[in-house]
Amino acid sequence: MWNLVTGQEIVTLRGHPNNVVSVKYCSSSSLVFSVSTSYVKVWDIRDSAKCVRTFTSSGQVVSGDACAGTTTRTISMAQGEYQINQIALNPSGSVLYAAAGNTVRTWDLNRMQATGKLTGHIGSVMCLTVGYSAGGKDQGNKAVTVSPVDRKTEATFTHGAPFAREPHGMPGIFCLACSARGLTVGTFPQVFDVAEGAQGNVGPAHNFEPPHYDGIECLAIHDDVLFSGSRDNGIKKWDLEQQELIQQIPNAHKDWVCALACLPGRPTLLSACRGGSLKVWNVDNFTPIGEIKGHDSPINAICTNSKQIFTASRYIQVSGPGRLRGDAGGRA
Repeated sequence: MWNLVTGQEIVTLRGHPNNVVSVKYCSSSSLVFSVSTSYVKVWDIRDSAKCVRTFTSSGQVVSGDACAGTTTRTISMAQGEYQINQIALNPSGSVLYAAAGNTVRTWDLNRMQATGKLTGHIGSVMCLTVGYSAGGKDQGNKAVTVSPVDRKTEATFTHGAPFAREPHGMPGIFCLACSARGLTVGTFPQVFDVAEGAQGNVGPAHNFEPPHYDGIECLAIHDDVLFSGSRDNGIKKWDLEQQELIQQIPNAHKDWVCALACLPGRPTLLSACRGGSLKVWNVDNFTPIGEIKGHDSPINAICTNSKQIFTASRYIQVSGPGRLRGDAGGRA
């Protein structure tokens, strides 16, 4: 953890069995969730940054730190457990979503227990995001998934699978699955019905088409609009209410689109690519505003607050949103 004013390290959360692949912070509970192999470690940072619970991909809950005895990197996992690729919190911080294997497991954080799964993914779920929907019909909650195109080719592409949403002011989940074992041409979002407090398995209900020509790497939500970025170098803009494609930019970047994010309180989309470039887009008309070379290596993630943009690569770069206009002074 870092102090954003001084740039100094505050504390390091240690004891993970291998690489940490996803981290989320809940401001309402002051809990931090970190993912490594098949574990989600739950940290209480209000006092001594102690690991208070450990979740497993199979749905088990361990009191305290289940990885406390780990001293070397662990490659193998216990039988029935899968690599957790990413986690996401709903906006209220009451539900955690964990993508492992070809399912997304849901956790009730008030009771600290697993409650259900999103199923029907063809490949391993690789990324997901959660957001509120302002609209919706009084017929339960609508969710969306990413599913593969059923067209075969001799080349090996990536499978896609779900992302989901809950309308009517309720948090919804958007998740994407990719698998290197696929023989599909592209990936596209699908729809789930996910109710607040739902338990058990939830399956897909609708497809967003046309698909991307290769695996989807990232998703971002702005109001009732979903953006998807792909290995085909393109970005698609989807209407979540009408469940249709609004607009697309086939060559938004010169390389894979690896990360997407929206600036809080602004109609602005950020996109980053494997070539290390960061682009700024107007959300309403999907036109470019500016571009900056952020890193010499792939940008793997983008995070924003009201004043700054954080890009993750081999080192961390911090930029002020007001200066991202492609000028030489765009980095800090």
